[in-house]
Amino acid sequence: MSEVLLFEVEDGVATITLNRPDKRNAFNREMIRLWLAALGECETRDDIRAVILTGAGSQAFCSGGDVGDMDRREERGPWSTKDYLWNAIHKIPLALERLDKPVICALNGSATGAGLDMALMCDIRFAAEGARFGETYIKVGLVPGDGGAYFLPRLVGLSKALELLWTGDLVNATEAERIGLVNRVFSPDQLLTETKKFAARLAAGPGRAMRLTKRLVYQCQRTDLHTSLDLVSSHMGLVTQGDEHKEGVKAFLEKRAPNFRAVDASAQGAPENKA
Repeated sequence: MSEVLLFEVEDGVATITLNRPDKRNAFNREMIRLWLAALGECETRDDIRAVILTGAGSQAFCSGGDVGDMDRREERGPWSTKDYLWNAIHKIPLALERLDKPVICALNGSATGAGLDMALMCDIRFAAEGARFGETYIKVGLVPGDGGAYFLPRLVGLSKALELLWTGDLVNATEAERIGLVNRVFSPDQLLTETKKFAARLAAGPGRAMRLTKRLVYQCQRTDLHTSLDLVSSHMGLVTQGDEHKEGVKAFLEKRAPNFRAVDASAQGAPENKA
């Protein structure tokens, strides 16, 4: 797509790479535009079954927004700032919310401020040893501007989230794994290999069931038990009649690995209900 963002698809897995290593992969307007386009393609292409988000180089996953590429904050009015966030940067978490395929963030280096927020938006995070993470907005007198106040408490709990948001302290990869900020930690040279291996495993799974499972998990975070059970009963009614379930049962009885991708390839489209 462009030098500032790389996009490739291989064997059912799309990889989006933030590609400004000389700027610690800070995002600018062009990167945000291309990022949104890549997420839209991931949503609509049936051959894409899992997504990896990572950064170029070994120093940083993303250091947040490139202030040098934007208008000077002090010269912008409050409505201009709000409009920029809402009409550009905030479209990323909304696009990720719509994307009901697995999204794994490979944190190849440090993530701070909005860069950490972008990682928190993904479903799963793998980190390289040596990477550090921090919600550093407070150090320059700002509030967490790109979803940190929403995502962080859901991952590490309210009290720990407030501690990190109020102090702006950095945590290393080991501590991030301990508190639930990241799922796994790998050596830098193994991070992308292991992430791709995991993504390939998900891409080989029953695509419709996995997408409905992701919807259920996130929707159940926002609703009551009665509504959640009502929703899952509807989804279960769909999947029990689907080809994926039939293939899974058949493979179990035949004592072989199921071939869900072949089943999905013969199906028409994907579930349309995004509610």
